[in-house]
Amino acid sequence: MAPLPGSLSRRQLLQLGVAAGLLAACRPANGPELLLVEGELPAAWLKQLPAPWRSRALADPAAVQRAGFPAGQPAPGLVALSDGWASGLGRERLQAFGAPRLWARLAPFSAEVARLFGPAGGTAELAFPWAYSPWVIALRNRPDLAARRQQGWSLLLDPSLRGRLVLPSSPRISLEIVKGDFEQLERLRAQALAYDDRDGLSLLLGGKAEAAVLPLQRLIPLLRRDQRLAVIWPDSGAPLSWQLLVRPALPQAQAGQASPPPLEWLGAVLEPSLLESLLAKGWVPPLPQAVLAPAARRFPAAMAALLLPGDALLGRCWSLPPLSVAAQLAQQNLWDAAAPRP
Repeated sequence: MAPLPGSLSRRQLLQLGVAAGLLAACRPANGPELLLVEGELPAAWLKQLPAPWRSRALADPAAVQRAGFPAGQPAPGLVALSDGWASGLGRERLQAFGAPRLWARLAPFSAEVARLFGPAGGTAELAFPWAYSPWVIALRNRPDLAARRQQGWSLLLDPSLRGRLVLPSSPRISLEIVKGDFEQLERLRAQALAYDDRDGLSLLLGGKAEAAVLPLQRLIPLLRRDQRLAVIWPDSGAPLSWQLLVRPALPQAQAGQASPPPLEWLGAVLEPSLLESLLAKGWVPPLPQAVLAPAARRFPAAMAALLLPGDALLGRCWSLPPLSVAAQLAQQNLWDAAAPRP
C-alpha cells in the first residue's frame, strides 16, 4: 500500500527513531539529580530545569527520603519534600544554599521555614520554601454552612456534619485547629467519617462527605469547574504546609564534588512568567502580597481572595516546627483520650 501524500515512509520513520535515540543518548546521564515525588512539582517549572541537571520522580515521600539520603552512597543534588518530611532531618544531613539574595525576595513569614526552624540569626537557609498552602475547610453542596463562614473552624462541629466530615490523616492538624482544647477535640473526633487527606477529596466529591479539612493547593484547580465546592480559610488563621527543596550533605571525602544549586532555575518559580500557571494549579510561592497581586487578580474574585489573602490573615497563620519526643507523646495521649467511645 502506497503511503498517503505528505506522510512519512516506514524507512523515514525508522530513521527519525534512530535520530531521536541518538539525541537522547547525548543527554548527560551522570549530571546532578533532582529527586521528587511524582506530580509534586509544577510541570511548567520542572521543564525549565537546566542541563546537566536531570529529574527523577518516585511514588511517595518515604521513597524520596530514602533515596535522597542514602547511607554511604552518592546523594542527589536536590530533594523536593514537604516540610513535615524535611524538618525531621538532622541539620548535619543538609548543606546550605548560600544564596541570600534569592531568599531576600521571599515574604518574611517564610524565613523560619527556610531555616528549618533553626534559631534566627545563626542558622543558614537549609531549605528553599517555594510554595505554601493553608489547611482549609472544603464544603460540598452546603451553601448554608458556607454562608456562616465567619464562624471559622467551629463550623466543623455543626451537628449536620456528624459522620460527614473528613479530617487529615495527621492528628497534629486536628489538634492545631482546636488549639489543643480537649473538649473541642472530643467533639471534632465524634464528627469524623474518616481521617484521610490523601483520598479525602474523593470522599467529598463522591458525596460520602460534605466537609473536609484539606490543603488549599488541592482545591484551587477544582473551583473553576465544580460549583458544588466552597472553600473557607478561617479568619482566625490556619496551619500552613510547605513545599521545600533541600540539598543533601555529602560525605567529607566527597565535599568538593557538590554541584552548585541551579539558582537561576530556583528563582524562575518566583517570576511573573510562571506565576499565573503556578497559581492556577494551587501552587503559591511565598512572595510579598504586592508582588503576587498582578497575577492573582486575573482569577475570579473568590479564587483571588484565597490566592491573595492579605498580610493580616497570613499573620494569623502558623507553620509547624518539628515536635520533641515528649511533645509527640503528649499529643498522642490527648488524641487517644479524645477518641469516640463505643
